[in-house]
Amino acid sequence: MRFTRLFRTTSLLLLVSMALRADGPGDNSADKVRPVPPPGVEVPDETRKALEAELKSLADDITKIRAAQANKPALRYLPDVQVFHDAVKIALEHGEFFDVKEFDQAKKLITMGRERAAHLTQGKTPWLTVPGLVPRGYLSEIDGSVQPYGLVVPAGYQPGSPHRYRLDLWCHGRGEKLSELSFLSQRSTSPGEFTPPGAIVLHLYGRYCNANKFAGEVDAFEAMADVKKDYAIDSDRIVVRGFSMGGAACWQFAVHYPGVFCAAAPGAGFAETPEFLKIFQKETITPNAWEKKLLGWYDCTEWAANLSMLPTVAYSGDKDSQKQAADIMEKACAKHGLRLTHLIGPNTAHSYHAGTKLLLNERIDAIATRGRDPSPRMVLFSTRTLRYADCRWIRVTGLKTHWEEGKVLATIAENDALVEVQSQGITGLEFRFGPGEAPLALGSPKVTVQFVEGETKSEVDVPGAMTDRSWNVSFHKNSEGHWTAGEPKGDGLRKQPGLQGPIDDAFCSSFIVVRPTGKSNNPKVQAWVDAELARFLKEWRKQFRGTARVVDDTKLTEADIAKHHLVVWGDPTSNSVLARLKDKLGFAWTDASVNLSGKPLPSAGHVPVLIRPNPLNPVKYIVVNSGPTYREYDYLNNARQIPRLPDWAVIDLATAPNARRPGGIAAAGFYDERWQLTKGE
Repeated sequence: MRFTRLFRTTSLLLLVSMALRADGPGDNSADKVRPVPPPGVEVPDETRKALEAELKSLADDITKIRAAQANKPALRYLPDVQVFHDAVKIALEHGEFFDVKEFDQAKKLITMGRERAAHLTQGKTPWLTVPGLVPRGYLSEIDGSVQPYGLVVPAGYQPGSPHRYRLDLWCHGRGEKLSELSFLSQRSTSPGEFTPPGAIVLHLYGRYCNANKFAGEVDAFEAMADVKKDYAIDSDRIVVRGFSMGGAACWQFAVHYPGVFCAAAPGAGFAETPEFLKIFQKETITPNAWEKKLLGWYDCTEWAANLSMLPTVAYSGDKDSQKQAADIMEKACAKHGLRLTHLIGPNTAHSYHAGTKLLLNERIDAIATRGRDPSPRMVLFSTRTLRYADCRWIRVTGLKTHWEEGKVLATIAENDALVEVQSQGITGLEFRFGPGEAPLALGSPKVTVQFVEGETKSEVDVPGAMTDRSWNVSFHKNSEGHWTAGEPKGDGLRKQPGLQGPIDDAFCSSFIVVRPTGKSNNPKVQAWVDAELARFLKEWRKQFRGTARVVDDTKLTEADIAKHHLVVWGDPTSNSVLARLKDKLGFAWTDASVNLSGKPLPSAGHVPVLIRPNPLNPVKYIVVNSGPTYREYDYLNNARQIPRLPDWAVIDLATAPNARRPGGIAAAGFYDERWQLTKGE
C-alpha cells in the first residue's frame, strides 16, 4: 500500500509540473514556436549500441513468432510483444529519450518483450491471466501501427469466470515528453490515480498529446475493443475519467458518446476553446467563419444537453485556473435544465484534494454499481455532425445543415404502441434495438411513430418488434419535407455517419497516402506539394505516433481503394490518380485554373485541398493535398487542437506556409448535405 501511495504521489507531482511547464502565455507567438516533443538527451554510443543489439534480438524473436504461430490464434497477441520493440526503436531513431533514466527503462521494456516473446513462440500468453499492471498493445486500423495501452487488473481476477467487470477508462494529462517508452514504463510500475475495487482500469495513450481528439479519440475505442476480446467487460458499467488534459478528453467523450458510458468524471482541463484560452493562455482568438462552425466539433458547451443521458461528476480544485472548465459547463448545462454536480477541493490548486476525492469515488462507485439502463424508454440526443450520430437506440442519419444543432427526443409510450419523436434539424433517423433489447410488448402488429416539429405533427406506422425483441426501423424526410418510413432512395451522394467531413475526419479511420510520381507543370505547386507532403508524414509520426501508409500513384491497387480513404497529393499533371478523377471531383481543375468557389483562380499559384466521397469507392473518402489541419502553433496548447479547414479550401501559394496555415486561404467552405459546392465562407 505504501508503495502504491508513493507512486500515486510521484505521478501527481509529475503531472502538475508538466502542466505548469507545458503551456501558457509564453506560447502565444506563432513566429516563435518551440518543438513538440522537445529534443531528447544525447544517447552515449555505448548505450546506443547495447540497446540496438538487444532490440535486434527482440526483432528476431518477433520474426520467430510470426513463423511459429502463422495462421494460429496466438498470432493475434503479437502486438503485446511488438509494443515494447517499437517503443525503444522510436526513442532511438527519433531522439526521444528525455532523461538518462530512460536508458534503463528501455532495457527493462526489451526484457519484458523478450520474456513475452518466449511464451508467445509456444502459443502461450500468461500475462493475460494475472492481476496487477499489464502493459499491452493493439494494431490500429488507422495506420497499421502498434499503439500502447495499460491495464490495472484487480486482485482476485479469474479468467473464464462468469463475472463481468466494470471498466474505467483513464485519460492522461498533458505530457510533451510522454513517449511510448515513457508511457509503457509508467504502466509497468504505477497503477495511476484511481483503482476502484473489483474494476479493470484502462490507461489510454491516446496517440500522445492531443487530449484524445481525432486519432487520439479513436484510440479509446480501439483499445477498449482489444480489451473486450480478452476480459469479460460489463458494457453497462464503463466509466470515463481523466484529469487536466485528460479532464478535457473526458468532457468530450461524455458529450459525444453519452450512450457508451455509465458515468463520467472529468477533473480540471478545458471544455471549449475560446474562453479557456482567454483565461489560461491569456489569448483572445478571432475565428473566421468556418472556424466558428468547426469550434462546434470539440466545444463541449455546444453539446451539454447530452449530459441528460450520462451521470457526470466534475471535480476542480478551488485555486485551479482550470476550474473554468466545469464552471462553463455548469452554465451550459443550466441552459438545458441540468444541474451539474461539481465537487470542489478546498485550498487546492491543480490536483485532487484527498477528502473530495473520496466523495468523488463514492458517487462514481454508486453510479457504476447501478450501471447504465440497458433499454431506456426515453433518449435525448443533440449533434452538430454525423460523426457523432448515436445514442443508445437512436441513430441520426441525416442533418438539415451540418454544424447547426440537430436534436431528437424519442419516448416510448407506456402502451408500447406509440413512440413520440420531437426533433429539430434532423432529416434521417433510425431506431436500433438488438435481440432482447426492445422494451415493447410482443404481439402488436404495428407501432405508431409520431413526429413533432414545432407545431407540425405527423404519424408513420411501422411493424412492431420481432419475437427475439429486436426492432430496427428507419425514417427519412422525403422531398416534400414529410417523414416517411425506410431509407431515402439512391438518388446520389448524401452526407451520412462516417462520411460527412471535414478534412480531419479522414484521419480518424484507415487511410493511405497516394504519392505523385510525376512532376507538376507548375513549379510552385510542385515545390509546395513536396514540402507539405513531407511535413505531413513527419508530423503524423510526431503528433499521432504512427507511420502513415504510402503508395506511389502508379502502384495503387483495387484492394487499397476498397480498404482505405485515399489521401492524394499533387495535381492532374503529377499524380495519375488525380488525372483519372479530375472530372469527377465536383469542380473544374485545369492547367489554367482551379474553380472551387465559383471564381476561377490560376493553377500556377493555387492548390485545392478537399475531402469528399471517393468516386472510385463512394463509401470511403478521397482527400486532396491535406493532412490534419491544425499545425505547429496549435501543438502548444491542447485547446488549440481543433480543425482549421472545412470540407474544401483553395491555398494561395503567394503566402508561404507557416506554423498556423499551409499558405494563404483564397477561399474555403463546406459542401451541402448532398456533397454539392456552396458559395464558401
